[in-house]
Amino acid sequence: MTRLLRLLAAAVLAVVAIAACSSDDDSPSAAAGASAPAAPSASSAPASGTSAAGGGEGSSSAGGGGTITIRDFKFGAPLTVAPGATVEVENEDTAAHDVVADDGSFKTPSLGKDEQGTFTAPTRPGTYKFSCSLHPGSMSGIGTLIVQG
Repeated sequence: MTRLLRLLAAAVLAVVAIAACSSDDDSPSAAAGASAPAAPSASSAPASGTSAAGGGEGSSSAGGGGTITIRDFKFGAPLTVAPGATVEVENEDTAAHDVVADDGSFKTPSLGKDEQGTFTAPTRPGTYKFSCSLHPGSMSGIGTLIVQG
């Protein structure tokens, strides 16, 4: 009987762990990954670097860049930057993560807890989807970088 209870407890813990790492975004485009940037934007408004992950605040720099903050296996809100801007990535999560564009246009190295990295935003205006290659399917949704300028 004790062995049965231990097995049951282990099964419950496994289900909870899997549920905690599952994606909240089941849309077909997110599952397939948008690999091509969207059509260029006609807006000429200055780019703003705003991204919030789990309540975190984004920042912007003079070059029209911003910050992606990874927290609780989430990338946060879409980030809008200028073409060619430097984008900072901060990993505030307990697990290592990276940021990899679905179309291969940008990538960071693996970042451990409290580590930071940067990448250069594409020069072509559009919407770029990204994810963590270390945890495919485990992050909550897909990240979005909007390049406009």
